[in-house]
Amino acid sequence: MPLGLEGFDRLEALYRFLAALHRRRVPPDSRLTPQQRARARRMLQAWDGSRHGATQQDIAQVVLRQEPLARDDWQVASTRFVVMALLREARAMIAGGYRKLLRHRRRS
Repeated sequence: MPLGLEGFDRLEALYRFLAALHRRRVPPDSRLTPQQRARARRMLQAWDGSRHGATQQDIAQVVLRQEPLARDDWQVASTRFVVMALLREARAMIAGGYRKLLRHRRRS
């Protein structure tokens, strides 16, 4: 096992793997906070909807539980910008940013 700073992450993952393998209680994965996990889920839901032809307003209605809005109201709605950010971040994650999910955040 490499002994760099990533070694700690690998040891924790190995411990969770061994616990699951031997049917013991698997400790929680501490790499993502519950908020980060929920945002990642919303990003993937938004991306999936977009890939299947949903409009940004359709995505907002399903993922963010936004009521349908008139065209002019939608253009200035804050949820429109949230959906755009979710899609932008999802594209970045799919392009390789998902690897960051595998590491703990470290102080410099």
